[in-house]
Amino acid sequence: MERTLVIIKPDAIQRGLIGTVMTRFENKGMQVVGCKLMQITNEIADKHYAEHVSKPFYPRIREYMTIGPSIVMVLQGPKAVAIVRSVMGSTFGDKAQPGTIRGDFSNGGFNLVHGSDSAESAAREIDIFFSKNEIINYDMANVLYLYGNDPTV
Repeated sequence: MERTLVIIKPDAIQRGLIGTVMTRFENKGMQVVGCKLMQITNEIADKHYAEHVSKPFYPRIREYMTIGPSIVMVLQGPKAVAIVRSVMGSTFGDKAQPGTIRGDFSNGGFNLVHGSDSAESAAREIDIFFSKNEIINYDMANVLYLYGNDPTV
């Protein structure tokens, strides 16, 4: 099973969308194996967005990510990275398809959620936010009904 990191960002928290966002991922078959409410610090934001720190737009991202609490999750499932990104929709809500989180709840300003862009990024990002003992492996009873006899599909 593939894992990915998802952050429900401060704007989604303030708008009361935690349950809605989590439900979208669960309804698509993603299994929550790690989850916590946290205040992202400047240091954590800088580590998470390391490739953007020197760019002129980064101070705005850092301010946005540290302005209030976020929910940070590890989701697991076959093709988790691709599925999560599909459920989230395009980065800018005004360009995202209806039926996606961003397409339904974002107008192009703030974008509500973050999802890892590759399995490699997911591994790096998960290590920033979670220790090994904060991720719990467990079997879901509905795996057969989600993926058939082959959970690697």
